[in-house]
Amino acid sequence: MSGLLNIAAIVAAVVFVCIKQFSAQRITSEGRKWWLIPAVLAFLALHEPGLLDPAHRPLSAVLLAVGLLIGLACGAGWAWTTRIWTDADGVVWTKGSWAAAGVWLCAMVLRGGLMALAAVLGVHQGSPAIMLSVAAMLLTRTGVTTWRARSVQRTYGVPVAG
Repeated sequence: MSGLLNIAAIVAAVVFVCIKQFSAQRITSEGRKWWLIPAVLAFLALHEPGLLDPAHRPLSAVLLAVGLLIGLACGAGWAWTTRIWTDADGVVWTKGSWAAAGVWLCAMVLRGGLMALAAVLGVHQGSPAIMLSVAAMLLTRTGVTTWRARSVQRTYGVPVAG
């Protein structure tokens, strides 16, 4: 896949996820395929040549690992800044907050800084590294949000202790 197609896949996934996550979404127990978009991005990244710079393999691997850690940390931050609540019927809902948008901005700044560092060091980081980082972020965000949603108890109609 060419670099432009990789960038298009990344942008499409991010736009799709942002639209869904920053509007109220029902969390269902039907086992949605929440891992599908991250899995596709990871598959594309791992099957694309150029994940590691052949001229700088050890340094490239370190930068890739840092990018994955950034993705994991930002995904967890995004999940913890997502609002989760129950409605009158006990259905669990979720919606990204302004703080979640701030986490997204932070993720972009950190990723841009990592790419700038790689450029200064002369290490080529292509779109597969970005796809893998985005996949880690999306997978972590959705996994942690799903875990949090399972722990939410129905609060509507429950008498206040006192």
